[in-house]
Amino acid sequence: MVVVVDTVSATPLRPRHPEKVNRPDALSPPKPDWIRVRAPNTRGYADTRQIVRENGLVTVCEEAGCPNIGECWDKKHATFMIMGDTCTRACAFCNVKTGMPGALDALEPEHVAEATFKLGLAHIVITSVDRDDLADGGAAHFAQTIGAIRARCPTTTIEILTPDFLRKEGALEVVAAAKPDVFNHNLETVPSRYLNVRPGARYFHSIRLLQRVKEIDPAIFTKSGIMVGLGEERHEVLQVMDDLRSADVDFLTIGQYLQPTRKHHAVMRYVTPDEFLGYEKVAYAKGFLMVSASPLTRSSHHAGDDFARLRAARAALAG
Repeated sequence: MVVVVDTVSATPLRPRHPEKVNRPDALSPPKPDWIRVRAPNTRGYADTRQIVRENGLVTVCEEAGCPNIGECWDKKHATFMIMGDTCTRACAFCNVKTGMPGALDALEPEHVAEATFKLGLAHIVITSVDRDDLADGGAAHFAQTIGAIRARCPTTTIEILTPDFLRKEGALEVVAAAKPDVFNHNLETVPSRYLNVRPGARYFHSIRLLQRVKEIDPAIFTKSGIMVGLGEERHEVLQVMDDLRSADVDFLTIGQYLQPTRKHHAVMRYVTPDEFLGYEKVAYAKGFLMVSASPLTRSSHHAGDDFARLRAARAALAG
C-alpha cells in the first residue's frame, strides 16, 4: 500500500497517520473464510448515517473501520466517539487519526443525547479518542455526556469505553461519579506486546483503573477486551484473564485483530473459531459473568443484548 501526500495544492492533505508514513509495509496473511461481513447498503444503515451526520457526530464504527458497521447501523446501533476524531496516541493497531486534536465542542453532549433519542436506543455505547492534551483527559466531558443522555433518555442504559487517563489524577473518579451502567476500558493485548502494539499505555495501570472503578462503585459493571492475532501466546491470554478477574472485571471480549492498512501492525495469525470457543469456555470457568469471544467480536458489538444478559447473570448469582 502506498500513502500519497499532496505536495502540489495550496493546502496539502495531511496523512491520516503521519507517524506511520515512512514505515515499511507490514504484510498480513490472506483472510480466512470465517472473516466475512455484509456490505453496508441497507435502508437502516442509511438512516443511521443521516442521524449521525445531522448531529455532527463522530463514530468509532467509521473511524476505526469496524467490520460490523453494516450489521449494527442497519439496526440503528451506533457507537459515538466523543472529543473529536483525532487521537493523541499512535497505537500500532488503530485506524483513528493521530495528531493534535482541536478544542472540545461544548454542545457535543447534547448532540449525542439527541442522536440517542432519535435512534431510539435502549442501550448506548460512548467512547472517545485519547486526549492527553487535556488536564483531565476528557473526564468532565464524559461525565457531561452521560448526564445529557440521562436527562434526554432517562430509560437508556449507558456504556462507556474510556481511555486510560494515564497521569490524570482524579479523572477516573469524575467519570465513575456520573454512574455509567457499564465502564469499559480495553487492555487491547497481552503485556509482552505493549511496547510494539500500545506503546503509550501501561498494562498494570489499566488493570488498576478497572479495579478502582469497582472500589468506587461496586454496582457499576466493568468490562475489558483484547485482540488476538498480534503475536501473543495462549498462556499469555489466560494470564490476562486472571489479571482481570483479580480486578473483579465482569465482562471480557476477545476478537480477531484485523490490519487497517499495511502501515499498521501485521496480523501474525488468524485465530480459528474453535480456539475462540475454547477461550470463552476458560473465561467462564474463571468467573466472568459475561464473555464474548469470536473472530468478529468487538467491544460494542451486540452491546445492548450483552448488557441484558450481563444484568441477568448478576441477578442469578445474587440468588
